[in-house]
Amino acid sequence: MKEILEKTAWPMIPPAPYSLFHILFVAIGLITVVLLAYYTNRRINNQKLPRLLFFCGVVLAATELWKQLFLYYVVNEQTYNWWYFPFQLCSLPMYFCLILPFVPGKKHKTILCTFMQDFNLLGGIMALAEPSGLFQSYWFLTLHGLIWHLLLVYIGLVIAFSRYSDVSLMGFWRTLPVFMVCCIIASIINRTAKPLGQADMFYISPYYPSAQVVFHDISLLFGIPAGNAVYLLATCLGGFLFHLIFNRVHIRSVPTVL
Repeated sequence: MKEILEKTAWPMIPPAPYSLFHILFVAIGLITVVLLAYYTNRRINNQKLPRLLFFCGVVLAATELWKQLFLYYVVNEQTYNWWYFPFQLCSLPMYFCLILPFVPGKKHKTILCTFMQDFNLLGGIMALAEPSGLFQSYWFLTLHGLIWHLLLVYIGLVIAFSRYSDVSLMGFWRTLPVFMVCCIIASIINRTAKPLGQADMFYISPYYPSAQVVFHDISLLFGIPAGNAVYLLATCLGGFLFHLIFNRVHIRSVPTVL
């Protein structure tokens, strides 16, 4: 396995954020996924959407498995680094897409899709806008991070264009319990993994200042709990803003009956 992985270990000098490589890759990538999401929405109906998202989940899971093996065998010399455990906000679509076809009832499917539309579209765009954590010393890891977050944008837009989500205000509030449960799971992982190594799932570790810009400074100035609380509040606010955008777009696109 190690020999196979080493064949994809092409080294690179990590590009600087907002370099020509970053700007061109993200610009072309975003245009591509927007057009692809629109084309997909025109070609499939809502009954097929869970199967499409399941396929996206399989792609995400396969590439994530390869990434984990690559990190274990090539980068970390057969030592597991808990910093890269796949349970960040941007990791959730992998799990949600895989379980979506098996979730009973349209109501629960809609909640998960609304969550991915709001929070994971937010996470994908923010990661591409501030990509310092995506640029690595290997081409595979760098391209994996960029393409992964472009796929998150695609998933969020496909859901929004298909109107499979609930864009009402109540639709957003129904996603908050999902977010809170995921935060609790992330906190359990952070505390459980402490004796084994660094873990900062959802960037809310109680042991380290937030790795996210701005919130890192807040953690240093006012303490880690304050930094984590502000980060979670800002994440919810960001998801809510995306939800409002889709709410307004859907309302204006509904024809008025005279």
